[in-house]
Amino acid sequence: MTAKYDEMVTRLLDLALERGAIRYGDFTLSSGRKSTYYFDGRLLSLDPEGAYLLGHALLPLLTDAGVGAVGGPTLGADPIVAAVATASWQQGTPMPAFIVRKEAKGYGMGQMIEGPLPPEGTSVAIVDDACTTGGSLFHAIDAAEEAGYRIGLVLAALDRNEGGSDAIRQRGYSFAALLTAGEDGQIRPA
Repeated sequence: MTAKYDEMVTRLLDLALERGAIRYGDFTLSSGRKSTYYFDGRLLSLDPEGAYLLGHALLPLLTDAGVGAVGGPTLGADPIVAAVATASWQQGTPMPAFIVRKEAKGYGMGQMIEGPLPPEGTSVAIVDDACTTGGSLFHAIDAAEEAGYRIGLVLAALDRNEGGSDAIRQRGYSFAALLTAGEDGQIRPA
């Protein structure tokens, strides 16, 4: 990527540390696993500067992948896909965003996916704030494929490197992240 991209990702990491989105210590994750750090992506994606950086850092990856829309699992992806849609409009290349529900609505149209959807067969990207085991990302991938979309790219703000990104690649999807956790638990630009 470019020097500007590298600067944005480095600033994103600095901002995550400044805002407390990354904390080091001893934590138990929702999976029950132990970790030497905790990442709260919403402290980054709901921050004005963080949203700007996420949207503008992810957009070139999406453009290079040739996708026609970006979506992801609610709640982690909600502010990220909105930031990407806003950045795409600002740059004159509007890219619609969508959200994948945890389960289909039991009322109205009973939809699993919400947002301005592109035509079936379109290549789309799936994004989330973090990738650990890949469970949330796989849920969104499966929903998008069931709706008739092709997956052109899978993204995360942070790849925790705990098997999820490997599983995504093993299923044949391209995967990218802005930040990555090393074996030492330290987070750095990917």
